[in-house]
Amino acid sequence: MMQISFSDEIRAAAPALQVLVVEAEVTNSPTPDALWQELTDACAEMAGMPMEAVNKRPAIAATRAAYKALGKDPNRYRPSAEALCRRAVKGLVLYRTTALVDLINLLSLRSGHSIGGFDADAVQGSALCLGRGCAGEPYEAIGRGQLNIEGLPVWRDAAGGIGTPTSDNDRTKMSEGTSRLLMTVNMYGPSEMDSEAFEALLERLLTAYAGAREITTHSYSPVP
Repeated sequence: MMQISFSDEIRAAAPALQVLVVEAEVTNSPTPDALWQELTDACAEMAGMPMEAVNKRPAIAATRAAYKALGKDPNRYRPSAEALCRRAVKGLVLYRTTALVDLINLLSLRSGHSIGGFDADAVQGSALCLGRGCAGEPYEAIGRGQLNIEGLPVWRDAAGGIGTPTSDNDRTKMSEGTSRLLMTVNMYGPSEMDSEAFEALLERLLTAYAGAREITTHSYSPVP
């Protein structure tokens, strides 16, 4: 398992934070029809939600509060779960990619948590630290180019940032060749799913759609 630590800035800004770290052996593939149907159904269920209610979902509101405490404007740099939900509310179709990416999207829609998914073989070293992004810190976001991560919560490995709630880094992104998954779930506050229901859904999706084996989960908190 990865060694997990937190910076003092994260401890101060997000004292209620709980992090779930998941590792598994997986087989990634283009998104199966059954998973795509689950994702489509989740989007359809949100289609009638008022747009102004999206950022009031408990998990999204808590993530936005952490952004503000760290000095980042969540309206300019939306958490990924909020961006997904807004797209669903607008009735826009999500992009169909791979099983791992889309099952994480489904988990985010259901829970409101922004979830990091990484190719574990691309992560440098055996430790991750969650800290605050620095001014001018280089970060190549997936599909977005250089992202200004100053003030964002950022997971760093030995080589630098790999994930924020707004976007993961291209360096450690998952592909069809990914065989070892590392997932981080930053729970800045409560969600509409209790922890047992969330973990049960996570394990079902990983097993059914990514052939997951040897799934391990560990929980961490920045405040002992």
